[in-house]
Parts: sequence; C-alpha cells; structure tokens
Amino acid sequence: MPNAKVLESKKQIVAELKEKMANAASCVLVDYKGINVADDTKLRKELREAGVEYKVIKNTLTRFAANEVGYQDLDEQLNGPTALAISTTDPIAPAKVISDFAKDVEALEIKAGFLDGKVISIEEVKQLASTPSREVLIAKIMGSLNSPISKLVRTLQALVDNGVEPADIKVEAPAAEEAAAPAEEAPAAE
Repeated sequence: MPNAKVLESKKQIVAELKEKMANAASCVLVDYKGINVADDTKLRKELREAGVEYKVIKNTLTRFAANEVGYQDLDEQLNGPTALAISTTDPIAPAKVISDFAKDVEALEIKAGFLDGKVISIEEVKQLASTPSREVLIAKIMGSLNSPISKLVRTLQALVDNGVEPADIKVEAPAAEEAAAPAEEAPAAE
C-alpha cells in the first residue's frame, strides 16, 4: 500500500490534470514509443511555440482524470506510452503540430483526442489538423467582404483615368423581358 505522501501527490496530479482537461479547447493523445531525444525535444519546442502544453503522465492517473471529466471513451486508448498535448486557447494547434510532426517522425502515432467535450478518433484529429487556423479563416472572410468594394473602386478609377466624369455616366435599366404569354383561361363552369 502506498504511503500517504505518495497517495496525496498522485491525487494532486489527478486534480491538476482534471482541471486542465476540463478547461482545454482540445487535446491530442499520442504514442511516443520509439521517438529519440532530439525529435522529442524538437516536438516539445514546436508545441511550446504554438501554446500547447505537452506532458507525459501515467495512464492510470490520466484515466482517473479523464473519467472525472467525462471522457470515459479514452480508456481504450490509455495503454502503452501516452503523452498529452493540451491547448486551452487554440483547438487546432495540438492536432496540427502533432500531425505535421508525425509525417516526418513515423515513431510518433496519434491515439485519439478530445474537442469541445467530445472524444474524437484518429481520423477526426487528422481532419482537425487540416483545418486552417483562425487567423487564416478571418483573412479569407475579410478578403471576400473587401472584394466587391475593391472592384467598384478600381472600375471608378479606370473611368476617371480614361477621362470620363462620374456625372456623365448613365446607368440604363435592364431591358424588360417580353411579357409572358397569358395563361389559358380555364373553361367556364357550366
């Protein structure tokens, strides 16, 4: 039986992990077996730069924390060496960094993850990794919103450059389409 000090320290680890899992935007579980120290250091650096916390915690302690948060579906994945990449701000960052890194280092394998309170599979983690970042999506939307206005400004500038005064521009209404043939009248009721 473990002494009280060890038991208390394990309870503290579970409580901290439970708190992190509850507040996480997303998390990816990976099998790091076979990864060398240089690759592990490089992975940790990339995750740190992306604002992702990367920890190796015993599966039993992770299982206790996951069950308390409601991620019982992770029990199947908590076998063998397991590391957690947790992000509290960017839900895409852990999946993107881990997936990109796993392409170069075959020893690193994605096990599962969770996002918005739901456990996600390996395929869903890879799909999440292919999602553009928030900044890229905002830039695309802003470009789409800005496009019609930019086209109008360029058109007006071209007219001015060609010597046409804005007051001289006449807008013609589109030609009215021929009136549709009148519908046949229904025979009168007898």
